[in-house]
Amino acid sequence: MKKTIRAAGAIAALGVLMAACGGGSDYAAAPAPAPAPAPAEPTLPQLTAAVGASLKGSCTDLAGFTHASTTITAATEIAAGTLTVAGQPIAAHCRVTGRMHERVSPVDGQTYAIGFEMRLPLAWNGRYYYQGNGGTDGSVSTATGGTAAGTSNALHKGFAVISSDAGHNGAQNPSFGMDPQARVDYGYGAVQKLTPMAKALIAAAYGKGPDRSYVGGGSNGGRHAMVTAARFAADYDGVLAVAPGFNLPLAAAAQLYTAQQFRKVATDPNNLATAFTQGERNLVAAAILGKCDALDGVADGLVNDVEACRTAFSLFNDVPTCPAARDDTCLTAAQKSAIDAMYYGPVNSRGTPLYTTQPYDPGLAASGWALWKFNFSVLLDPGAVGVIFQVPPDPTVPANARNFAYNYNFDLDFPKLFATNATYTENSLSFMTPPNPTKLDTLRDRGGKMIVVHGASDGVFSIDDTQRWYEALDRENGGKAAQFARFYRVPGMNHVSGGPATDQFDALQALVDWVEQGNTPDRIVAQARGAGNPAGVNAALPAGWAADRTRPLCPHPLVARYKGSGDIEKAENFTCAR
Repeated sequence: MKKTIRAAGAIAALGVLMAACGGGSDYAAAPAPAPAPAPAEPTLPQLTAAVGASLKGSCTDLAGFTHASTTITAATEIAAGTLTVAGQPIAAHCRVTGRMHERVSPVDGQTYAIGFEMRLPLAWNGRYYYQGNGGTDGSVSTATGGTAAGTSNALHKGFAVISSDAGHNGAQNPSFGMDPQARVDYGYGAVQKLTPMAKALIAAAYGKGPDRSYVGGGSNGGRHAMVTAARFAADYDGVLAVAPGFNLPLAAAAQLYTAQQFRKVATDPNNLATAFTQGERNLVAAAILGKCDALDGVADGLVNDVEACRTAFSLFNDVPTCPAARDDTCLTAAQKSAIDAMYYGPVNSRGTPLYTTQPYDPGLAASGWALWKFNFSVLLDPGAVGVIFQVPPDPTVPANARNFAYNYNFDLDFPKLFATNATYTENSLSFMTPPNPTKLDTLRDRGGKMIVVHGASDGVFSIDDTQRWYEALDRENGGKAAQFARFYRVPGMNHVSGGPATDQFDALQALVDWVEQGNTPDRIVAQARGAGNPAGVNAALPAGWAADRTRPLCPHPLVARYKGSGDIEKAENFTCAR
């Protein structure tokens, strides 16, 4: 029996391990006793439209805004059209920059602060959006509130948007992990400190606070959103998480395991792409499609029925084994073992699963998948694991990243992610992950809503991890999680965007309509980014697809299935069903 069939056992074992190590994300443990039935669906008072306002003074007046531990460095009016997003001109707005909680670290002597910018539309729609940024943060990304690969963004819609560096600058990446407070600010402290300041700045600008508050982002920004849903739900009405790395320390360690598996079969140990070439990835993608593409009712280059594909496709049986040299028409037995071990996920010497499985999906042939598996696994993730997440941190890791990845010991080094000492009193699972991630009672009971979207071929954060979180959330809520939280899979999509996928969608508008008007998002229509798309062309789109192909993204566990007639390029001819 191939390893990927053992996912259920892997999930249960991971929960036991994390509970024993004191991690906050032990939702994967063996099922708890049945919870009491969830209450009737709560709703926030509905708004036909947010009640907006105009700046009550000049933009430059906001340079004098005061708030505890806050320094405003500039307040500048930005003329309409000066800023564009995917060819869309942004309306006139005020850009306020500053920093909070500036300090000198007693541990490493560096100066830290939470840098931010806030963009406040001159014609405001009454809404506030906290923009979570990606990677290890360290820069104040433009506060547009972009939510996916499309043209939609919160600033263009009229939201007031804040963006931050999460408490450290780029030059401090990943060395900020030497400072315990910088770790906490990166994990959750920046959101906690910025939120009341941002709402006070909005009140100073418009003479009133926001009617509705939203938080969202992709990747680490999706993690910020999920942490906020668990820690600060009283401050936010809607939560949007795209490709969320909410178990980021575990996923980063899994990347080191990926590097170790591919190194075993790489013809050049300094180039992991030689372990699984483009031609070989195309071969496997075609084999997956051959077994799984039509499971949703039509052969269209997408594997919508992920669950059925888990048993329909076997790497060992459905891909030829090389009788001799590799030639892109087969895989060696050693390659198959390495690839399947990577898809199963990291284990220690006792065989205990340490992260999660991943589903086989044809998006593995795309460059976005390869970038994470072959490059970032030995360039970025070692620094995150060795300096930011483990205790004690090792500042020498970035200079020896590849060797650190190849020699990482899952018996001796992995437990350091759960360790603390007198200086580092919170372990990585404490400051990075949502505490009790299935306990979202505050969000639920006040009528808040949550949308989570994840690509099936994410090269770093497994969609299986998101799925098992959602299924545990549903159990926690007596089978009624869909009343306030929904999870959507994007077949073929790589990390946040890209891959052979319909990766352009406006989940933010779906969230707003759900929060404010009670319109339950039974499907979100997504579009491919083919020739002429203003958000940029997705180079991974298959040649036979329509440039503007659409598909419904269906809330789990539903699957987009072809109705049996009509143009297969149009979402209207697909239904969300089991």
